[in-house]
This record gives sequence, C-alpha cells and structure tokens, in this order.
Amino acid sequence: MAKGAGQKVNRKQLAGVFGISLPTVDAWLRAGCPFDQRGAAGKEWIFDTADVMRWREQRAADEAGGQDVQDDAALKRRKLSAEAKMAELELLKEMGELAPVDAMERIWARILAELQSNLRGSFVTRCASQLIGETDDRAFKRILLAEVDSSLECLSEMDLTEDDSGEDDGDDDA
Repeated sequence: MAKGAGQKVNRKQLAGVFGISLPTVDAWLRAGCPFDQRGAAGKEWIFDTADVMRWREQRAADEAGGQDVQDDAALKRRKLSAEAKMAELELLKEMGELAPVDAMERIWARILAELQSNLRGSFVTRCASQLIGETDDRAFKRILLAEVDSSLECLSEMDLTEDDSGEDDGDDDA
C-alpha cells in the first residue's frame, strides 16, 4: 500500500474533511488510524488524508467480509464465552433437557398433522351434525367451543415420546 499522496492536515482539519467530530477522530486513533506525526504538548497531530482514506476503506472491507476488527482481549473473551456456552449445552444434553432440532421438527409435524386431522375431519363432522337447525348464537358458540376443547384435549393426550420412525405410517394407509 503506497503511503502518502494526500493532503497533510491536523486533527480538526481531518474531522472537517471526513465530516466527523473530534471525538470520532480520537476513536479512530485508538482503533489504529494512521498518522504522520503524533500530537503532543505544543505539537499538532498530522495526518495524510490518503492514508486515512485507505485505512477506512480497508476497515470497511474487513467488516463487510466478516473479519473482526477487535483486539486480542475481545477475541479471547468471545472464545471463553463460546466455550462456556458449549459446556452448558453439553450439560443440558446429558441431563436430557436439550432436544435436537430434527426431533423437535418431527414432534411438531406430528402435532400439526393431528390438529389438521381433527379440525378438517372429525371436528367439522361433529359440528355440522350438532349445528343443523340451530338458530341460537349462544348454542353455536357453546357447541363450537366444546368441539375445540375436545380437539385440544386429543392433542394434549398425544404421546410425543414414542418413536415415529415411520412404522405408524404403514398402519394409516391400510
């Protein structure tokens, strides 16, 4: 990366060129912004605008590419946190309190299939036969709520722990 070729500016001028505040310039310096001269008592910070622009472009590219622009301490904290989470997950798995996603998907598929079967099949049939000739809206509500409760009770009685390896599928088609 070629150095220089930009304007030499002080801290305030750099803020003006990039449309940022002085505290942002300070934050950039803490993050590794390049400079030509360090500011000190009686000496101004001097920056090359081209170097700063290249540094900003590289940071933006790194961030867009998923590369962390963090310091080592932050990376170590993230690693320790991830290791702690993995240990917690392993413990939950050993205790039987962690369900694999594929098992939960199978269970939810069974629940939804049962619900669909109840609502589109027996629920409709039972409601239709009870509602024929009924004109009282309170009776309609009572009948419908009773049938909803019945369908929900069937769902609550499902044994979700039984193996659903496909053996039941053959029985349904017979």
